[in-house]
Amino acid sequence: MTLTRRTALISAAAMTIPALARAAETPIARSPGGAILGEGPLWSAPDNTVYWVDIRGKKLNALRLADNSAQSWDMPDLINWIVPRRSGGFLVGILRTVHALTLDPFTLTPLLTVEADQTENRLNDAKVDAAGRLWTGTMHMPFNKKTAALYRIDADLSLHRMDAPYLCTNGPAFSRDGRRMYHNETAENLVYVFDLAPDGALSGKRVFAHFAPGVGSPDGLTVDADDGVWVAHYNGGRISRYTPDGKLDFDITIPAKQVTSLTFAGAGLDRLFVTSAAQPPVDADDRHAGTLWEVPKSLLRGHTGLPTNAFAG
Repeated sequence: MTLTRRTALISAAAMTIPALARAAETPIARSPGGAILGEGPLWSAPDNTVYWVDIRGKKLNALRLADNSAQSWDMPDLINWIVPRRSGGFLVGILRTVHALTLDPFTLTPLLTVEADQTENRLNDAKVDAAGRLWTGTMHMPFNKKTAALYRIDADLSLHRMDAPYLCTNGPAFSRDGRRMYHNETAENLVYVFDLAPDGALSGKRVFAHFAPGVGSPDGLTVDADDGVWVAHYNGGRISRYTPDGKLDFDITIPAKQVTSLTFAGAGLDRLFVTSAAQPPVDADDRHAGTLWEVPKSLLRGHTGLPTNAFAG
């Protein structure tokens, strides 16, 4: 067949448009790569900023959405998470100690230590429920003993051991009505769901999802406004959404293998940011390990997030 110029132009357009569509649906890098253990993204509406940590790099990072400017702060030890406080500033978990943090001026004030006698453990992942209670777990750093646990910290800074044993706790996240809590045992590829009572008691622990071999391990969690549960797949190069009854809805490929956590952000809670890590050994083809990603809205299927809860103390 002879190609006329008009036919050639149509053919070129037919080939180009799908390529452009694919490019538009690729997660966008919002930071340089190389974070050793990028984790714990937090949406802070008051300052229009996404915060996240590099645990092993001992850094707190910020991306201001108004102008996409970035800032980092060095920390004295492993910084495992950051959450906001109703009274202002933040709480951060550094190694095994919870600190109060202000950024301007920069101050760190130790408040309480978790598992002071477990020197091989550290804090790992935290979220605040609708009542203003902080939920955080621990993990065994050599990753071979189930000596870790899940804790609740109330507004008066009282510490309550809620569930054990774990090797590596991750999550947690809460349903829209605050009556369910999701939490991971990453080492066993299990996502659990608990019933959460108004007084903070847990009951009815059961398996919500079990990751099959080859898809990575469940890491950070978030819940959307439709009660869908979003999970990061560590060493799986993806995030997935589960329906409230525990059925896999869909997944989204992330251009890094060690995907660690995620959070909805922005004024409409319609932007999704995903952290990743570059923990040795990093595969040669994992060129974007340790990058903060933003997932295009076209891949979110209209889902939006829930507001960030702040610690009541």
